[in-house]
Amino acid sequence: MQYESINDLPKIVRNLPKPAKTLYLKAFNSAWDEYGEAESESSREKAAQEAAWSAVKGEYEKDEDTGEWVKIGAETGSGKSRHSLRHRRNRGSATTQPRAHA
Repeated sequence: MQYESINDLPKIVRNLPKPAKTLYLKAFNSAWDEYGEAESESSREKAAQEAAWSAVKGEYEKDEDTGEWVKIGAETGSGKSRHSLRHRRNRGSATTQPRAHA
């Protein structure tokens, strides 16, 4: 079933910031329409939920320290985005291997 407003969203979405809830609602409703010919209502619901979470995770991430959802690229106190700090932290721990030349 489609959602009429952000107040109708499932409990799992309630911890998102309001703009992310709106994004989830729009993405869910759009996917619900798109998957109208699904085998069953439960598979349609699952596909719409996956599309909605994908849309949210494309623009927001969960802050590892606070557990809050923040917009990707939001600046921290250091002036760097959480996304770039996480990327830099992950990059630094990777092992480097020599590249094969073609």
